[in-house]
Amino acid sequence: MKNRDYKNFIENEYFHIYNRGVGKMNIFLDDQDKSVFMSRLHENIYPEKAKLEINIGGKKKKIERKLLPSNSFELVSFCLMPNHFHLLIKQLTNLPISKLVSKICTSYSMYFNKKYGRVGSLFQDAFKAVQIETNQQLLWLSLYIHENPSKAGIVENLEKYKWSSFLEYIGLSKGICKKDIILGQYKNRSEYLSHFKNLKEKEQVQNNLIGIQDLLIDEDN
Repeated sequence: MKNRDYKNFIENEYFHIYNRGVGKMNIFLDDQDKSVFMSRLHENIYPEKAKLEINIGGKKKKIERKLLPSNSFELVSFCLMPNHFHLLIKQLTNLPISKLVSKICTSYSMYFNKKYGRVGSLFQDAFKAVQIETNQQLLWLSLYIHENPSKAGIVENLEKYKWSSFLEYIGLSKGICKKDIILGQYKNRSEYLSHFKNLKEKEQVQNNLIGIQDLLIDEDN
């Protein structure tokens, strides 16, 4: 399996989704930016949350948007980094994940450009997507996504980083992810955490065993 941009997304399959800022620019400059992005994601996966209240320039504004149909996707895990994001998503219907990502990125870009007085594209031309083909890959990718802030040197203790689903997985926040497909394969959250802490020690072996490198989208291109 090679890294590639999927043109045909498949119902009931899992995909690793990645996108970053144009020219590798930072797309999240403060916590409000990350919060707004997560709100966009949340409201389109769970469209009963159709109203959003944001604070721009000290003024609260309620926004209502046309959202995607409910029960179209499941978010399994995520991580927001300064200039990119990772999502692990299951497509539940024939509505392609590309519709979800396009809607989120377009809406967030409009917010970002208005807030910071800029024009033009915020994200690179097209997001990248890789289909998950085995259960081992699914388990390992969730660990890889959660490791991002530590690997990038943003934090040493991932329990201090609130912009990923890691805190959901270890029981420190409720969040919005459907975690059963991952946590259901461990005896308890402690076993998941133990597996995560051994990530670096197991990385080389696992890469060889399950072809995990095929899932790690090239962030240099």
